[in-house]
Amino acid sequence: MIRLVLRGCCCDLSLLSNSNTTAITGVYHAAASNSSALSVVHRHGPCSPLLARGGEPSHAEILDRDQDRVDSIHRMTAGPWTAGQSSASKGVSLPAHRGLRLGTANYIVSVGLGTPRRDLLVVFDTGSDLSWVQCKPCNNCYKQHDPLFDPSQSTTYSAVPCGAQECLDSGTCSSGKCRYEVVYGDMSQTDGNLARDTLTLGPSSDQLQGFVFGCGDDDTGLFGRADGLFGLGRDRVSLASQAAARYGAGFSYCLPSSWRAEGYLSLGSAAAPPHAQFTAMVTRSDTPSFYYLDLVGIKVAGRTVRVAPAVFKAPGTVIDSGTVITRLPSRAYSALRSSFAGFMRRYKRAPALSILDTCYDFTGRTKVQIPSVALLFDGGATLNLGFGGVLYVANRSQACLAFASNGDDTSVGILGNMQQKTFAVVYDLANQKIGFGAKGCS
Repeated sequence: MIRLVLRGCCCDLSLLSNSNTTAITGVYHAAASNSSALSVVHRHGPCSPLLARGGEPSHAEILDRDQDRVDSIHRMTAGPWTAGQSSASKGVSLPAHRGLRLGTANYIVSVGLGTPRRDLLVVFDTGSDLSWVQCKPCNNCYKQHDPLFDPSQSTTYSAVPCGAQECLDSGTCSSGKCRYEVVYGDMSQTDGNLARDTLTLGPSSDQLQGFVFGCGDDDTGLFGRADGLFGLGRDRVSLASQAAARYGAGFSYCLPSSWRAEGYLSLGSAAAPPHAQFTAMVTRSDTPSFYYLDLVGIKVAGRTVRVAPAVFKAPGTVIDSGTVITRLPSRAYSALRSSFAGFMRRYKRAPALSILDTCYDFTGRTKVQIPSVALLFDGGATLNLGFGGVLYVANRSQACLAFASNGDDTSVGILGNMQQKTFAVVYDLANQKIGFGAKGCS
């Protein structure tokens, strides 16, 4: 198995813990066993090599960009559909840091591309398929962390022919070259040539020869300073699909609790943590690249919030590494907010922060007590959220419930990365199920 180490920064608030309250999460470190380890850090954290001094976005900007991504997912999933369940213990590890896809894909990995290898920092994203990096010569490239990838310096680089299946699936033939174009929901985009080259995952010999990717030469938008983007979606051109023959059909990750902690991304079908709980992976024919699951309920302080399962079932739920804040159907969010606020009456309310409307002022407090929140999935899997999955802390005077409403009951729900932090999130593609294991980064 290949494992990537992830890093992330945490809030300094100390929480009082009991059976019905969540305690602040600690700093986790991931140690890969029988695999090569790479670092993954939060793009906006102090450890991030992509962070220019003074260049970090504000909390409002992060949340506004998050809404751009959600709007794009909602556009892609809009319309009637019928949900149905879709029916080698080796792997590899890469470095990952936090980054952007639609301005908000939050974690990046370090990969080696070409021969000799060039180390590049790229966003990894479960919500997209095609992998790409910026290449020389470039007509219009944004400023990135590393020098542009130069195909002429790689002895294993080759262009994808116009008649190749990958070109027919993902590109168009133009002037004898197989071209691709990807436009994201916030109007960020990448255009370039489809190509093949050797991809090195890990520090040494874990290689995928003939890896298909995009060599971008016209790229604009909110990609931060990442060198490109690698897709982990379900299409056969994604990194997960191309790596399956070598490492097994599946991948997993643990997003760290803070910007200073460590987590990982692992490619391969290695065994899940023994305590992991699984729910069925669901497929939608109109958006087959997305990973869907069935959210069926929510608990606050150990009590089930009164929301009919049909409220969740009708629109469905996507799990997405690049969305920050979990989105719920309007009725489900209203019930969660009401229940949560009932346990928080002792605290002073604070103004809303962008999309987050349930905020509190903890100024002057050294300890706070918040109700636990758990997400319930079909088949009995339960996600018992830690502090970092319940509150989005901008500062001590503005800590907000880390959920938002879709504004209606028809748009697809999204399980965001704040609620995935510290869990081993396992995508078992061979058996079509998704699992969650607590304390996954340790």
